[in-house]
Amino acid sequence: MDKKTLQFLGLCQRAGRLTSGETGALSAIKDGSSQLVIVAENASDNTKKKFKDSAAYYNKKIVIFGDKFELGRAIGKDERAVISVNDSGFANKIEEMIG
Repeated sequence: MDKKTLQFLGLCQRAGRLTSGETGALSAIKDGSSQLVIVAENASDNTKKKFKDSAAYYNKKIVIFGDKFELGRAIGKDERAVISVNDSGFANKIEEMIG
């Protein structure tokens, strides 16, 4: 698990550029504000499939990264299976960091 990436997610949260949780992330994908969808590695298969399908349909980038506990803690919240990054600059940087 990449500590720098998690810290960067915290920065994105403080900048107000993240939407977290399944409902919020799905809304961000549908309304076009999402630039990158991050799904936890330990999210359920149903959740992974739902977001892979949505991301493909709306032509959004998606990565599987981290676990629910780490993602939630990084952004100062409870466990989060899904996070949407709603800023292209932050999204590109996170993609670079994840590799």
